[in-house]
Amino acid sequence: MRLFMMSSLLLFTLASYSQVKTDSIQLIRNTARLYDLDFTEAEADSMLAQLRFTNSIYKGMHQTLPANDIPYPFAFDPLPFGNTVPVQQKKISWEIPVIKMPSDKSELAFYSILQLASLVKNKKISSVELTSFFIDRLKKWGDTLESVITLTEELAMEQAKQADDELKKGIYRGPLHGIPYGLKDLFAVKGYKTTWGSTPYKDQVINEDAFVYQQLKKAGAVLCAKLSLGALAYNNKWFGGETKNPWNLKQGSSGSSAGSAASVVAGLLPFTIGTETLGSIVSPSTRCGATGLRPTFGSVSRYGGMVLCWSLDKIGPICRSAEDNAIVFYYIKGTDGNDPGAVDHAFNYNPKAGIKKLKIAYAENYFRRLNKDAPEWKVLDLYRSKGINVEAVTFPDSTLYPANLISIILNAESASAFDELTRTNRDDLIERQDRDFWPNSFRAARFIPAVEYINANRYRYNLCKGMYDFMKSYDVLIVPTFGGRQLAITNLTGNPVVCMPIGFNSNGSPVSITLIGKLYDEASILAAAKVFQDNTEHNKKHPEKFTH
Repeated sequence: MRLFMMSSLLLFTLASYSQVKTDSIQLIRNTARLYDLDFTEAEADSMLAQLRFTNSIYKGMHQTLPANDIPYPFAFDPLPFGNTVPVQQKKISWEIPVIKMPSDKSELAFYSILQLASLVKNKKISSVELTSFFIDRLKKWGDTLESVITLTEELAMEQAKQADDELKKGIYRGPLHGIPYGLKDLFAVKGYKTTWGSTPYKDQVINEDAFVYQQLKKAGAVLCAKLSLGALAYNNKWFGGETKNPWNLKQGSSGSSAGSAASVVAGLLPFTIGTETLGSIVSPSTRCGATGLRPTFGSVSRYGGMVLCWSLDKIGPICRSAEDNAIVFYYIKGTDGNDPGAVDHAFNYNPKAGIKKLKIAYAENYFRRLNKDAPEWKVLDLYRSKGINVEAVTFPDSTLYPANLISIILNAESASAFDELTRTNRDDLIERQDRDFWPNSFRAARFIPAVEYINANRYRYNLCKGMYDFMKSYDVLIVPTFGGRQLAITNLTGNPVVCMPIGFNSNGSPVSITLIGKLYDEASILAAAKVFQDNTEHNKKHPEKFTH
């Protein structure tokens, strides 16, 4: 009887093992179909031991969870093999005008950087006075726009006083000396919270100074506030609210550089710093009517900034004019050696340069989709009225980018950057929990195979080479800001863009145009944007509510 029971138990165990094995094989085959693969039963059976072994490795890795700031030891280089980064920097002479203080001090809110620089340099107003003016505006309107996370008032007044003291000693650092500004709150500044806009990190203090903050400090600029961003750099909703469009407070500002764009357009600050992974400078600049520069990938070291996607994150200025962008970019560009994707390239912008020698084109295939009265057409008319030839070209959208590579790359890298958040279930604290937001995409990205991620980047190389070859013929390519696939393409290839306002739609919301440049040639697109802005009033218009 005992032998019979043992035999029955053995048979039951063997049967159970057989069923488990069968189920495991079927699971492998079903899962493979998610990846567009089809394995036979024998192939799946052969994989079982290897998958169990790999799973044990994962568990070993997960004994400790990686923090966001642990580097990814592979750097994306947007430049195709065999080409070089331009490094010969020429001196730039910024033309600081001589102007008087306005009779109505509130007009200072919308002065350009060079106008404010003139007042500070010539001691018509002290940096302390100017900083106090903008701090007051941040206090008055920050809650209305829901654009300010942390006022850095004490630090600002210290930096402003230092700027004034240096001026008294004859030390002048350049046009940003004593000029107030704001940082998107994903950059670390010692002594202040760096919240990343999201509840799990709202009390986080990172004891380091981000590279971009260090660069602006060297330039003499005055940090007044850390500004709102959509949670973990997505859209405009953060733990303290939803950042508003200064032109329409019933509408969000778009994101993720939400507070940066809204604060500039409302005159709360002369300039701000934003970031872009996929539209986070371009989109809020469009919605709010700012002028945003997304520089070539790697132009500014990201040290001290939140990582979302190592191969896509970029830092750039958001201002009211292209020339302001040129000034800020000149002082923030470069690397400290702490960002493997960053380089120090030349930026030979000439404020006096004409653009008749530039080769300028527009994407005719995108423009054809617009109605004949769309403001984008008037941009082309303006350039032509100045004697500039604007060539019609077909942007090779579908041939360059037949598959949505950016979704694979961005989702895989962002899920890795926030692995700890997912595994600790603190992702449940994030402000949005819908299918289209980070918690779900971080989870879904677990099913992106490493093989597909690597191959997506190999196809990306072909995309980069194709875009590089296409842009050899042009210095500036004009495109509707959200036309076709160019936003995804240029973020993947790292090409610089400047996005600027060109009017308003029938609902009274700003409309923008985008100028695409060659890699490492921000100077040409900024020069072209400056010509447009010097001959139009679009970027000089301000929302009525914030003029006093």
